[in-house]
Amino acid sequence: MGAPSPLAGKLEMMEDIDAFLEDLKHRRGLSAHTVKNYGSDLVQFAEFIDESLGIERLDDIDVLAIRAFLAELHQQGIARASIARKLASIRTFFRYLTREGKIEQNPARLVSTPRLDHKIPPRMEQSEVERLLDCPDGTSQLGRRDSAMLELLYATGLRVGELVALDLSRLDRDSKLVRVLGKGGKERIVPFGEVAAEAIELYLHDRLELVRRGRGTDALFLNARGGRLTARSVRRLLERYLRDAALKSSLSPHSLRHAFATHLLERGCDLRSIQELLGHQSLSTTQKYTNLSTQRLLDVYGKTHPKA
Repeated sequence: MGAPSPLAGKLEMMEDIDAFLEDLKHRRGLSAHTVKNYGSDLVQFAEFIDESLGIERLDDIDVLAIRAFLAELHQQGIARASIARKLASIRTFFRYLTREGKIEQNPARLVSTPRLDHKIPPRMEQSEVERLLDCPDGTSQLGRRDSAMLELLYATGLRVGELVALDLSRLDRDSKLVRVLGKGGKERIVPFGEVAAEAIELYLHDRLELVRRGRGTDALFLNARGGRLTARSVRRLLERYLRDAALKSSLSPHSLRHAFATHLLERGCDLRSIQELLGHQSLSTTQKYTNLSTQRLLDVYGKTHPKA
């Protein structure tokens, strides 16, 4: 994978970036989108190192050079989360270089990650979810498709990208299970309920007509021309339905995923199970999704602890 920079051939680091990206793609099996992000972060770092600090050799990159790059990003008004991601990319790259024997020590390991602002996702009440799910026009072909998409998103907590990547063959309609290909190419199996199943069955009759308009794609959800729906199109549809339902402006297409997790937890599902259903690697990420109030925690404690 070639690095998109005029520095190729000038800076020693560029060839190593190419090799690192190939390693991510083939050895670790990361998605093309993730590998692209790593490449973008590292090329930006390489350009700064060369143009602002005049460093061309890997051995000359130290803690101060990395901190100078982060300081420059901060001055440009880059968000802390983005700066933290770029630092993580640099750390992983230098870890790869030490493993390959290119350098002796990882200079990025001594650089602290910027403290992130942990924002609690806006809460979506059950009544708000119902209003959203009622928005699609059930008398139209595309309305029934949109209803099936919304019901499946809320029933499974899928990411929009995971939804549009689904093929019909990944849907087990008899057992009401869907096989999802998540981040890093990891597969998980998620159940869905009767309401979502009924919405999907209604849509599948329309899908036959949509398939005839297109080129015979295996995609579960199709656009009006019979091709696979894109994530951008689904997000635009969701944003329109959020407006149609007159819901608060802070809600986003991702809010259905938050609602899925929060509503499960409130009804007694344990965090580990929710973590598996969402496809999170870390339990702390799942905790961020579960938007419980302090009063709710006190209620649960009072009902469940033997000495409460």
